[in-house]
Order: sequence, then C-alpha cells, then structure tokens
Amino acid sequence: MESAESQPAVTDATPRLNPVVFWPPFLLLVAAVALNLVMPKAFAEVVSGVNDWLLKYFGWLYTTTAFVSLALCVWIGTTRLGSVRLGGREAQPLMSFWNWFAITLCTTIATGILFWSTAEPLTHYSNPPDFSKVEANSAAAERFAIAALFLHWTIVPYSIYCVASIMFAFAFYNMKLPFSLGSMLVPLLGARKSAAIGPAIDSICLYALVAGMAATLGTGILTISGGLHSIFELSRSPWAWALIAAAIVGTFIVSSATGLMQGIRILSDINAKGLFALGLFVLIVGPIGKIFFAGFWGVVDFGWVFVRTGLVEGLFPQDDWATKWSIFYWAVWMAWTPVTACFLGRIAYGRTVREFLMVNLVLSSLFALVWMTVWGSTTLHLEQQGGAMSQAMNEQGAEAVSFAVISALPWGSVLVVFYIISAFVCFVTSADSNTTAMASLSSKGVTLENPEARTWLKVVWGTLVGTVAWVMIAFADVEGVKILSYLGGFPAACLLLFVVVALFRVSLNPEKYDVVDRDAKR
Repeated sequence: MESAESQPAVTDATPRLNPVVFWPPFLLLVAAVALNLVMPKAFAEVVSGVNDWLLKYFGWLYTTTAFVSLALCVWIGTTRLGSVRLGGREAQPLMSFWNWFAITLCTTIATGILFWSTAEPLTHYSNPPDFSKVEANSAAAERFAIAALFLHWTIVPYSIYCVASIMFAFAFYNMKLPFSLGSMLVPLLGARKSAAIGPAIDSICLYALVAGMAATLGTGILTISGGLHSIFELSRSPWAWALIAAAIVGTFIVSSATGLMQGIRILSDINAKGLFALGLFVLIVGPIGKIFFAGFWGVVDFGWVFVRTGLVEGLFPQDDWATKWSIFYWAVWMAWTPVTACFLGRIAYGRTVREFLMVNLVLSSLFALVWMTVWGSTTLHLEQQGGAMSQAMNEQGAEAVSFAVISALPWGSVLVVFYIISAFVCFVTSADSNTTAMASLSSKGVTLENPEARTWLKVVWGTLVGTVAWVMIAFADVEGVKILSYLGGFPAACLLLFVVVALFRVSLNPEKYDVVDRDAKR
C-alpha cells in the first residue's frame, strides 16, 4: 500500500542549524548582492568574464560529465544495483506513483520548458550554427531546431540529475550516512575524507543554488509581470514586482513549511495536471499535423544532433555556438544538481533504482520531448506565417515569445490566464522543493525518522531568495546574480565526476555498501 502512512515515525529530535554550512553561502550572497548594487556594470562584467573563460576552456569538463552521466544511467539499469530498493527491502514508498512523478516533473526543469520551448527553437531556426550546414529559416533549420531542443531538455539533463540523486539516496538510506553531499563520495574516498570535505561541498553548492533561484525568480517575476500587464495593464514598477515576489515567496514558504506530504505534493499534483492540459490544448488547436511531423523528424535527427552537436562540438567546438548553448546548459544543470539531488533522492525512499530511472529519466524525458515538440513546432509555424514571433523576441525579450504564441492561438485571451497561473505554480513548486533541500542541507540531525528541517530555516532561505530577486530587478542587474549561479556549475561538474566514479563502484558490488540489507540479514 503506497501512502503517507508508510513513512517512519517522527521523533522529537528536530534537526538544528549547522552554522558551518549555513553562514558561508548566506554571507557570500549578501556580499555579492551589495557589490552588484554598488557597481552593477563592473560586477556583471567581472563575473561574466570568469564564466565565459570557464565555459571556453573547461567546456570539455561539462560535456564529459554530462555524457558520462547518461552512459552510467544506462549501465545502472542493467546491473544488480537497478533492483536495489532505496531504504532496504522492506522500505515502503512515501507516496503514490503519480504523486512521485508529478513532484519530479515540477521540481526539476518544468519552469525552464515553460519558457524556452518557444524562444529557443525560434533562435535556432533563424540563426542555426555554421557546422549544421543548414540555411536559416528553412525546413532543415526547423528540423535542427526541434532536435536541438531534445538534446538540451530531455535525457541528457535528466541523466545528470539521476546520477547524483541515486548516489545520494543510496548513501543516505542504504549506507546510513549523514544528510550531506559529501556522503556521496564515501564509496570513493572513504568516510573520514568525505566527512572532512562535506561541509565545504554543501556550502559551495548551496551558494550556487541560492543565486540560481534568485536569478530564476527575478526572471519569473518579470515574465509574470509582463503577462499581467498584457491582460490587466498592471504597471511594470518595482512595487508591482514586489507584490508578485511576495505572492510567490509567501506561497512556497507556506508550502515548504507544511512538509513534503502536504504542500509540495498538492501543488505538484495541480501543476502537473495543468501542464498536461496546456500541452493538450495547444496540440488540439495548433497545427496538429505539423506537430506530429516535427516530432517524428526530431526523433529521427536526434541521433545525429546528439553526437555531432552535443558530443563532438562540446569537446571540439568549431565556433561559439556549443559554448553559448549546449555547454552553457550543462553548466546550469550541474549548478543546480547537487542540492536538487538531495530532494529527489529523499522522495525516492521505498523505490528501486530501476524505478527511479523510469520516472526521473525515461518518463520525465518523454514529457519534455512531447512538450517541446508541441510548443516548439507551433512557434515555428506561427513564425512562418509572418514573423511575429521573432519580432516579439527582438523587441521584448525571450520571455515575450510564449505570450505572442498564446495570443495567436484560439481563445488566447483565456489561455494566457491559465499560462500565468501555471508559471506561478511552476516557480512555487520548484522553489518549494529547493527551499526544503537547502534547509535540510544546512541542518544537523536530518535522518530518515526526522527528515524535516526547522521551519524558521526554510523561511530564512525563502525570504533571502525573494529579497535578492526583487532587489536585483528593481535596483540593479539580475544578470550579475544569474551568472554567479552559472559559476557554480564548475565545482559541481568536478563533484559530479567523482560521484560518477563512486556510483560506478557501488554498481559493481552494491551488497558491499548496502548496510541496511546487510543488517536485515543478520
């Protein structure tokens, strides 16, 4: 029976603050925001220069880590580790299969696919890379654009999440190690060395995620503000942005404070159904024949794009296209992966590793593939009718393309309301899960029996993220904070390579590391 009642009993030993992990990223982010306020242009130029240098000279690291992660996921599915149950043979799932899938879908890249499913294919269509040898605005460019979407938003990013999440869940539940990112390295470095570097890893990854959440929330506030302006002519002012930020932050703080089985589960259920409904609506009222045609050729072309564009160009780039797109995406996913893995690993209790791969890699990728096909091909179809989509992007930015697409569809004035609501809930569910993971990671004493961090710690992290996001868009430059989060991709990529080796060692002999099942046999 899959239910919330299957969770272990919670005792009174509530986790407490871990100052070694909490204070460094907290203070560093406050200092970074202060610098961005005082000298926004200089700050953005410096961090952008560092980020560009890392992407240029360490693109091979991001690419290697991404594709090795995918290969390891395929390998794990065929090994004995695939049948291992996270938490032991007797562990019962925390929630139903649907709730698990909905939470996974809404707390990973749902926010990204909501906006980039329109702007990215439009960019590739009108400006394909030279190495693709396709003409801009042609049928070949359209096929390349959809296949590139599949590369950037399906199995590769999800495999990055999967490797870290499986290793974290196995370390926490089956090896009975502390709730720390350093625990993932125990199979490789041993318990003593992993414990020594664990707090530093936790702090660095927390810093990258908090900066990333603030930047994403800032962009989201501007997007929702633009949508509300188009419907209700709501002014685009700092105070309007403050109200939107307060609504988002207040909602996800309340949701996070209620715990996993209440707020996040309910919001994700609503959000996932809303995403399915939005996708189905556009499929029905959009150019359905062209959508199926684009999806078919996207899958056919995916193999070539996967190897030529993703792997070869990622390792040996001929121009800066791969650096600006593929490598940049891998850096973003990796910056978010370690802390996200804490959450995804936690909710996988009672599931086998193979089930985890089915939900987090296969089903999530399939949803992203269908969503990108529906929205991407509809965008290109509308662009071919008169160029209004590219005009919207050039004049108002990438976030405006989705609203331009919606306004061109039947019942667009009604659909835009549901789109804004979906965007709002997407931000809330993603921030909800990450706030929960951040609070747990910066706490001592998080265990299977006591999985929830103190509520005040969730409030602190949530308030900090919301405040930074509003301050940046109102008084400085959100790009500075956004680039700070990308910088987190470099240490995360280094960490993930070690995690890959650690998980591979576990896959060769899972019984050696599975303390729970070994104790159960005694």
